[in-house]
Amino acid sequence: MIDYVKGSIAELTPTDVVIETGNIGYRALISLQTYSALDRRSEGMIYVHHILREDEELYYGFATKDERELFRLIISVSGVGAATARMMLSSLTCEEIRAAILSEDVARIKSVKGLGVKTAQRLIIELKDKITKGAGMADSTSIFAAQSGVADEASTALVMLGFTKAAVAKAVAAVLKADPSAAVETVIKKALRML
Repeated sequence: MIDYVKGSIAELTPTDVVIETGNIGYRALISLQTYSALDRRSEGMIYVHHILREDEELYYGFATKDERELFRLIISVSGVGAATARMMLSSLTCEEIRAAILSEDVARIKSVKGLGVKTAQRLIIELKDKITKGAGMADSTSIFAAQSGVADEASTALVMLGFTKAAVAKAVAAVLKADPSAAVETVIKKALRML
């Protein structure tokens, strides 16, 4: 199994990349996040997810392990395919997707082209607990560690006060979505009002 490909960027478009290494060009489908990370570079590395079907063989490339792990988590939801997952990662950042799922923001998820209300709800239902526990992240740490130090401190304090991690994650994500630069004390106060 191919984990990553590193080499010179032979071709790059907003939808795919060809990376040449060892005189072989590897083509992979990419999201706009990955395109932005690779744009204007002559050398690059992508993490690969391979899909093999009876009639086709596809490689999906990602600039970070984090993006690849979130892609894998999204396609684990019944009825959500690789094309939809790639569209999500092109429309929203990894952090925005996680925050939308944790805060149950159906409208935000539904804003992605090709996603309806039922699919957005299914994504939230099936992924919320997994994301709270750290699934879909490259280093398998909790969602709290991926957020800023402010979110980490506020979350720890709220959990120590006796609130569940899931409830805390939802409240902290909502507070930081509304005010990303909030101080720890502000996040705790606002989250307490929601809990």
